[in-house]
Amino acid sequence: MRLQLTARTGHPDFLDLPWDVPLADWTSERLVEMPLGIHRHVVRTVRYQDRLYHLKELPRRYALREWRFLRHLREEGVPVVDVVGIVTLRDDADGSRLDACLITQHLEFSVPYRLLFLRREHHALRDPLIDAMAQLLVRLHLNGFFWGDCSLSNTLFRRDAGSLAAYLVDTETGELHDELSTGQRTTDVELAAEKTAGELLDLQAAGVLGDAIDPADFAVDLQERYARLWTELTHDEVFATDERHRIHDRLRRINEIGYDVQELELVREDGGLTRLHLRTSVLEPGRYQRLLRELTALEAQDLQARVLLNDIRNFGAWLADSEGVSLDETVVARRWLERSFEPTVALVPRELRGRRQAPQVFVEVLEHWQRWSAEQGVDLDLFEAARRYVSDILPSTDEEQLVGTTDA
Repeated sequence: MRLQLTARTGHPDFLDLPWDVPLADWTSERLVEMPLGIHRHVVRTVRYQDRLYHLKELPRRYALREWRFLRHLREEGVPVVDVVGIVTLRDDADGSRLDACLITQHLEFSVPYRLLFLRREHHALRDPLIDAMAQLLVRLHLNGFFWGDCSLSNTLFRRDAGSLAAYLVDTETGELHDELSTGQRTTDVELAAEKTAGELLDLQAAGVLGDAIDPADFAVDLQERYARLWTELTHDEVFATDERHRIHDRLRRINEIGYDVQELELVREDGGLTRLHLRTSVLEPGRYQRLLRELTALEAQDLQARVLLNDIRNFGAWLADSEGVSLDETVVARRWLERSFEPTVALVPRELRGRRQAPQVFVEVLEHWQRWSAEQGVDLDLFEAARRYVSDILPSTDEEQLVGTTDA
């Protein structure tokens, strides 16, 4: 068997797979079946111990492009699937050349859009889905990436507190530039609107999509929310010398939607006006994720991280009141982990741990604790709320760590 395999360290070598056979004809015992989006190429899934990997068969030049794009975007902090290997120069038993294969690691706790619509009430899904897609497109465009094939099928979704986080899956039609023009961005967003509306119409025709979502309105709102977010992050603003407070207002709004500004440029113009210019190359999302990681080493989605950081601050205020002294933030975070977060998550039995990521478990426990406490008119014990959540709420949720896996 002849082939060229490039794989990142920390993953299997994949050499026990039948690379001399077209992917559609594989019969390996490692194969598992999973609900995947609609793909133009053959995609199969294999299991190595507790990890799953998706293999996509496509022409070599497209596989190499996608390998390069996915690695670059991940290094830039864009939410994409983790590409771990590529197999090229494959020959079958007769010496005929086969297409290349791209290997990506399964994104745990992610759900394809079709399953989302089967599992959640549609009226509660519409706005989070639009926001997630708009956020993903903006983050790609800030990094000079033209997707060219934005669709719900090419995206995976993770829960992020009460919202959704979108992850890019397919980049084979993409283009990487130093900076995108207005025309390129507009074209990409229009394509995204057209494709997502088409996919929703397909769901409607199949009897899956209810009346709560109109595909045409969904497409229009996606374009409008993208435009508002892009404008907020990138537009120049002109103000008078006695309006410097507007700078702080602008930076606060940007922080509130999950982005940082590491540099800004103030240019004095004629007439005593000042122009505020934000360079898109220095806008970096994930502010709350980084703060939480620095304090606790926990990995979470950005909205989850915001909720956890707020709870750490509330915990710190309670500690200061009970101990009569204000403690350093790192000390508060360590005690919060030991006394609140870890004991709460530990109440989830092993058989239910695939239902939600640990940060999402804690977020949902907090939500139910607040609601149940309000109903009773008195603060419920957090651990009592967690036990009630584990017994009454979590068992009725769906498995999300490895969605719908079965042996092939």
